[in-house]
Amino acid sequence: MLAELPADFVFIDTEHIAIDREKLSWMCQAYRHAGLPPVVRIPSPDPDAACQALDGGACALVAPYIETAAQVRALVGAVKGRPLKGARLAAALDGRAPLEPVLQTYLEERNRASVLIANIESAPAINALDEILAVAGLDAVLVGPHDLSCSLGLPERYDAPEFGAAVGTIFRKARAAGLGAGIHSWMPVAREAAWCEAGANFIIHSSDLRAARDTLGAELRALRQRTGVQAN
Repeated sequence: MLAELPADFVFIDTEHIAIDREKLSWMCQAYRHAGLPPVVRIPSPDPDAACQALDGGACALVAPYIETAAQVRALVGAVKGRPLKGARLAAALDGRAPLEPVLQTYLEERNRASVLIANIESAPAINALDEILAVAGLDAVLVGPHDLSCSLGLPERYDAPEFGAAVGTIFRKARAAGLGAGIHSWMPVAREAAWCEAGANFIIHSSDLRAARDTLGAELRALRQRTGVQAN
């Protein structure tokens, strides 16, 4: 049923939703087979968790609450450097021991389709944004509006000018750096369209639970209104 939607990908959140590794792998494989690339948010910015999600079939990873370039660099190693690990990978990432050309080419070709997205959802992340965006191998950033609003001291005040300015800064800097910029949104489509006009080039829209609640709620309320039957 989801494959019939005009969607470009599906978003699977394992940070806030209780999805174990085996279930996640089955979901990723099913969505890939249906032609919907699975974008998985891992529980924490952990390179090992990133590797596990990719091994399970994820096409793209969202690393939550990124605040430093060092976090991104470690995740780049996991996403773009598989299967290299340990001291050899660490030495390559910090420039102490560049990889042999044949190995570099192999890793680039092997991991070409793996996408790394950094969740930018705090004031410290915005302060470090230039350094974060400069890390080679990062593909895109994703705004987490709820956490960002709280970090800015404006919980859920999505209409506040300060919040809008922060989101606009993230979009503008990411696109200027040649990276993708998106936002996870459960807000009206007009708001999402405005964010696209401000520079976002992908939207994670709503959620399955929210869509079911809103659609069923509206339909049931309409049915009760037409029949005159009140809810208990």
